Amino acid sequence: MKTFFLTYILLGGCGLTTVSSCNSPIKKVDHAKAAVMEADSNLIKANQEYLKEVAQYKQETAEKIAMNDKSIAEFKARVALEKKSAKKDYLLKIEKLEKKNSDLKKRMDEFRADNKKNWKAFKKEFNHDMDEIGKAFKDLTVKNVKIPKE
Repeated sequence: MKTFFLTYILLGGCGLTTVSSCNSPIKKVDHAKAAVMEADSNLIKANQEYLKEVAQYKQETAEKIAMNDKSIAEFKARVALEKKSAKKDYLLKIEKLEKKNSDLKKRMDEFRADNKKNWKAFKKEFNHDMDEIGKAFKDLTVKNVKIPKE
């Protein structure tokens, strides 16, 4: 009889241990809610950082575009002193640069930060275009005069 009671006690102890170690449905729901709240918090934080990055980039490019506008105005002032034949060529080049610069400004103003994938693609293409216009400004200031060989 002692072994009978001892067996029941051991089985009961094992059963209680098994039941107590399992999470109840309420605990599982509480853990899931906590995980969802943490994920939401992380998403909000990441979204805020993304929007901050976009705003900072827009500010930086607005400054670069303003500098381009200033350079264009300076080129126009210098071109006014050039000979008539050279002036026409320079004015055409300056007009193209003005259009490219205003197009860049318009593209930046119209961009909507709706998702990161579009932002990365836009930023890459925009940086490329900004580099191209920068090269065009440098090329405009360099006079391509051939030095005769002796």
